[in-house]
Amino acid sequence: MITPLWFTPALAARRPQALIVAGSAGGVEALMTLLSAVPSGLQVPVICMLHLPANRDSRLADLFDERLPVPVREAADKQAIAAGTVYFAGSGYHLSVEQDRSFSLSCEAPVHFARPAIDVLMTSAADAYGDELAAILLTGANRDGAAGMAYVHAKGGLTVVQEPLDAQVATMPQAAIDACAPDLVLPLAAIRELLQLLLEKK
Repeated sequence: MITPLWFTPALAARRPQALIVAGSAGGVEALMTLLSAVPSGLQVPVICMLHLPANRDSRLADLFDERLPVPVREAADKQAIAAGTVYFAGSGYHLSVEQDRSFSLSCEAPVHFARPAIDVLMTSAADAYGDELAAILLTGANRDGAAGMAYVHAKGGLTVVQEPLDAQVATMPQAAIDACAPDLVLPLAAIRELLQLLLEKK
């Protein structure tokens, strides 16, 4: 793969210890594209969150487990976060990352009408991982994730937002751009390239 011009030496030097990928409307299709870049030798956890109906069990972990070359699990309360695994937030509970880098689930009030909420996951993960976190925000129809991305950015983490014109629904990525001036704003195909470059073995 030819290294794109936006992949600077400073970006190449970053080695995130955890990745968050989140979105809402149109997010399943976007994740299908992105997660196809996950290598069999994945060395960090990838935590995925999409807005889900509270009254229906999520089947996302099962769906992606059939398609990816690494273990895919639904995140569970008090579960230690393991490298080389893709996790999905389940329905009906907020998902947080604790300081010991384990998951916790809670039934606190929805944020931006969502539970699980992207802001909750991103802010807690930024506290746990600091500048070793990379966060990617995709297509979506509300402002959830904007505050979370701003917090990741403030903690020194890498922030990447899907180009609004490339998104199925532009509201969510545009809100994040307005909130935090992310490190990169890229179309989905370029974000997939970014994942390949960040996750390749060194």
